Amino acid sequence: MLVPPIYAPQRTGDVLETVRCHPLALVCSNGAATPFATHAPVIIERLGESTEGSDEAGPTLAGGSLLGHINRFNDHWEAIEANPDGEVLVVFQGPQAYISPTAYEKRPAAPTWNFITVHVRGRIEALPEGQPVLDVVTATVSELEKVAGTGWDMTDSLDYFRKIQPGVRAFRVHVTSVEAMFKLSQEHAEHTRREIREHLAADGAGYAREVAEAMWAVEFAAGGGTAPEV
Repeated sequence: MLVPPIYAPQRTGDVLETVRCHPLALVCSNGAATPFATHAPVIIERLGESTEGSDEAGPTLAGGSLLGHINRFNDHWEAIEANPDGEVLVVFQGPQAYISPTAYEKRPAAPTWNFITVHVRGRIEALPEGQPVLDVVTATVSELEKVAGTGWDMTDSLDYFRKIQPGVRAFRVHVTSVEAMFKLSQEHAEHTRREIREHLAADGAGYAREVAEAMWAVEFAAGGGTAPEV
């Protein structure tokens, strides 16, 4: 992925938050005759350690692992099994919003799109059937309840999970590299960025407010402060 330096994230934590908060990923890999792409819930299993010379200390996705599961009857699964340790690309799409020229005063102007995305590459490992699959499913439920649910207790549903588990297959991605792009109007002057943030916050449709908050976070990461709530 082409990531102009101005759009590179300044904090590893922002990348991890994007992956955790937007777990419906697009899993992409090559088959014998065609590429495959499947939307699937993917969670972080383990983080890697920061490498020597990195800009920020602390854990990172690179060197860690992800867990996911898909329908066993998906042709993509057959391709995964046929290519053990094959390379995959897992795309986590964060908040995004269209930016109309009406968002700022300067003229002439062109529309654009602000967005956050994280591309994770790694080796995919097909996990054995049975308990390993159930373990991935329950770990996924636990994580998603933290992110998007209400903390639902799955205990009473475990027997049902076991009943439907034969129709599910699970995988682990051993992460080898991570690319992230936080395209949030950094190329504009401060007053123009402010106009765009205010426009998005007032709009409130879709991810507009979340993009405005992300723009604030980028501003204050650069300044070393804490972003206010939008």
